[in-house]
Amino acid sequence: MIMSLEDTLYPLLKLYEAAPQPVKTLAGRAYRAVPASLRYGPAYTRFQNEAREVETWDAEKIRRYQVAALRESLIAASKAPFYAERFADCGVDPKNFESLEQLRGYPLLTKQDLLLHREQMVNPDFDTKLRLYITTGGSSGVPVGFYLHKGVSRPKEQAYLEAQWSRRGYQPGDRVAVIRGGVTSSRADGSISYYDATRNWLILSSYHLTPERLPEYVKALNHFRPQHLHAYPSAALMLARGLEQSGLKLDFSLTSLLCGSEKLTAESQQNLEHFFGARVFHWYGHSERVVLAAQGRTSNHLHFWPTYGFVEFGEANAEGHREIIGTTFHNHVMPLIRYRTGDVCKQTNGGREFDWPAVKAVVGRDYEFLVSATGRHISLTAINMHDDIFDGLLAVQFFQEHPAEVECRYQTGPKWQNSRVEAMRSGLLAKLGDDFTLTLREVGEVEKTSSGKHKWLITTLKS
Repeated sequence: MIMSLEDTLYPLLKLYEAAPQPVKTLAGRAYRAVPASLRYGPAYTRFQNEAREVETWDAEKIRRYQVAALRESLIAASKAPFYAERFADCGVDPKNFESLEQLRGYPLLTKQDLLLHREQMVNPDFDTKLRLYITTGGSSGVPVGFYLHKGVSRPKEQAYLEAQWSRRGYQPGDRVAVIRGGVTSSRADGSISYYDATRNWLILSSYHLTPERLPEYVKALNHFRPQHLHAYPSAALMLARGLEQSGLKLDFSLTSLLCGSEKLTAESQQNLEHFFGARVFHWYGHSERVVLAAQGRTSNHLHFWPTYGFVEFGEANAEGHREIIGTTFHNHVMPLIRYRTGDVCKQTNGGREFDWPAVKAVVGRDYEFLVSATGRHISLTAINMHDDIFDGLLAVQFFQEHPAEVECRYQTGPKWQNSRVEAMRSGLLAKLGDDFTLTLREVGEVEKTSSGKHKWLITTLKS
C-alpha cells in the first residue's frame, strides 16, 4: 500500500497545531500546494470516483459490490485471533460468503469487546506501520481505541465527506469557518481563532462563544468571509442566537452550513436555514468509520452510503427506535464486524432520494454544557473529541453543581494505568480553560438512567 502524505505527516500534527501562526500559514500553504492525489494518496481518487458514481448504480450492482466488500472484510477479520475463535464457535467460514443474508450468521460485536480485546482483533498480516491508532468520541460514555488502515481509511473519509458536502455546493479549497471543538487557547480570555492554511479553514473556538466575545467572532468571520460554516449544531445555534440578540451582522452570505457530530432536529435545521439564509447539510458518522449516512440533495432523510460500509438495524425498542449496526469495508487492518454502535435511529418507509437504506434521524443526546466561572458554556461534544486522554477507561461522567466547579468521575478498565491520571487532568484542563476547577474521582460504576443508559452529565444548573 502506497502511503499518503497526510498519513506520513500525521504524527507531526500536534507540532503543527502548536506552532506560531506565521509558521502554520507558511507550512500549510506549502502542503496545500501539493496535488490532492499526493496529499491523500491513490486511494483518495478511487473513493472519489466511487462516491460520485454509486448514486447511478442499480440495486444488483450495489449488491455485488457489498458481497465482495463484506467477503474481503470477513476474510481479513478471520486472520485475527479474536475473530478466528468467534467465527469458529458460530460455525461460519468467510471463504464461503456469497450472499448478504449470510451475514446474520456472524456474531455481533460490542464496544466492550473492543475495550477488552482490541489487540487480538488486529489482522497480523499487516505491519504495525500500517496501523493508525484513533479513539472514539465516546458518545455512549465508553471512549474506545482502535486502528485505522493507513493509506486507506483517512483518504476514504475525505473523499466521501467531500462528495456528500458537494450536495450543498461545497468544492475542495472553498473557504470554511469551523466551530467544532478546536482548542485555540486554554485561557478564558485567550484567542478565539487561528487560520489552518492546510485546508483554507478558519478555526474558531467553540469554548469562548459568549455574548461578551461575540463581536470578535463577527469581526473574524467578516474578515475571512467563508463560503461554508462547519459547526456543531449547538454552536451554530448559539451563534445565531447571539447575532439575533445583539443585532450584530455578518456582511457576507453563506453557501451552506455543514452540521455534524450532534443530533439536529428538523426545527433546529429550519431555524438555522431561516436565520442564515443558507441550506443546512447534516450527516451521521463516527470515528470507527463503519457506516456513513447523509442528507440528500432534496431529502432531509439520512441515506447510508452502500459502498462505505454495510448497515443493519436492530430490533425496535419501546420508543420504536432501532440500533445502528455496521460492518467495515476497506479497513483490513482491524475490521469491525456487525459492530453495535450504540446509536439508535428513527426509521422511515418513504421519502428516500436514493434506493439506499435511510432513516428519519439518528436519536442523540440533548445539547449538554459545562458552565465556567465567567459564564462560558463548554459543549460536552467538544470536551469529548477524539484524543487518548480517556483511553483505557470503561466510562466517564461529568458532575456539576456550581459554575466553574466540575467533577469528572471515571470507571477504569483492565488496561488503565493510574500513572495517566495527571495526563487526563492536564488534557481536560487544556479544554476547559483557566476559569474552571477540576476534581477527578474514580468510581466503581458511573450513574445511569432507570433504563440503564449512560448519562454523560449530571448537573443541577439551569440551562
